[in-house]
Amino acid sequence: MTQSSPPPRSSRGRVLVAEDEPPLARLIARVLMSAGYDVVSVGDGNAAVEAVQHGGFDAILSDIQMPGMSGVDVLRAVRQHDLDVPVLLMTASPRVETAAMAVELGALQYLIKPFSPDVLRDAVARACRLHRVALVKREAMTLLGARGEQAGDRAGLMAAWERMIGSLWMAFQPIVSPESRTVFAYEALLRSREPALPHPGAILDAGERLDRLTQLGRTIRAASAAAFANAPEGALLFVNLHTRDLSDPELTSPSAPLSAIASRVVLEITERAALETIRDAKARVMELRALGYRIAIDDLGAGYAGLTSFATLEPEFVKLDMSLIRGVDASPIKQKLVRSMASVCTEMGMKVVAEGIETPAERDTVITLGCDLLQGYLYAKPGPPFPDPTFG
Repeated sequence: MTQSSPPPRSSRGRVLVAEDEPPLARLIARVLMSAGYDVVSVGDGNAAVEAVQHGGFDAILSDIQMPGMSGVDVLRAVRQHDLDVPVLLMTASPRVETAAMAVELGALQYLIKPFSPDVLRDAVARACRLHRVALVKREAMTLLGARGEQAGDRAGLMAAWERMIGSLWMAFQPIVSPESRTVFAYEALLRSREPALPHPGAILDAGERLDRLTQLGRTIRAASAAAFANAPEGALLFVNLHTRDLSDPELTSPSAPLSAIASRVVLEITERAALETIRDAKARVMELRALGYRIAIDDLGAGYAGLTSFATLEPEFVKLDMSLIRGVDASPIKQKLVRSMASVCTEMGMKVVAEGIETPAERDTVITLGCDLLQGYLYAKPGPPFPDPTFG
């Protein structure tokens, strides 16, 4: 993805003007050039998008109504190539719904024609200043090692989301039995090749902002099922669910991708999200069990306190959060907590999985404390289907 480059020192900024009325386009260009800006003018939305692909701009000024592509469409398309460049939209026929959409998608300003040269100069000056701020922020993120390039507005986020969905893939990490030294299961882990959404946390945040969590859940389950067709015989598949997935009717459909292998699937539901927001959650879990699925509580020890998740889910598996496991060999407090959790869960007939095992000392400690299954970099990092564990 290209980002706009800084303007030459002799210029206040580089501005793209997309206007299909030649007299007005020339007038805007004259006003901006006299104020010290480099101006590129085009007559339609497609030409505007092509210009953005070939050169960095500090601001884009686009008419709403143009041949081939509207100004709102231009905004969406621009975000495929530049996350930060401010877009100002112009119109002689303001409509509430168009203005609302422009603001929602992240247009910097909505200019009503006719506007004075002063209004034009002020709007473009503000846009160019904000663009410089955005570039500095990107530079700081890179210097400080910040994760990813979060899209700056809804249009950018939507563009990044579509690219992510198209390139999403599932990595797998083995869950092993230390007693038999065999692979018990593989956990399917979401991965993205989209730089703007580089890790699962960013993807989930975007899904919530865009109300696309249902689409994400269905895509993950389909991709997991397709990959698991070639899994080692006898291994189970652990698949993460967002709590909102419990409300998706596709989840309990017999024709859903995972339903064909439900007897080999463990659905992980995190303790980090409240189940109280899901209507009839207990009934939904009963439907899943009727199809053959088993249930795991994920992130135990890092989520909500209380009995709600256990009472609602009655899980067959419990996964202890890696924050409890990291350095457990050197922490008497963590050892006490892990021992207590493992003991109670075992009494209730649940298998206990310790996540995040990175050292032999952590491994040996959690085995002593009563954990049944282990997962972590000590055995294998997540990777394409299907990594072989190293038992050492």
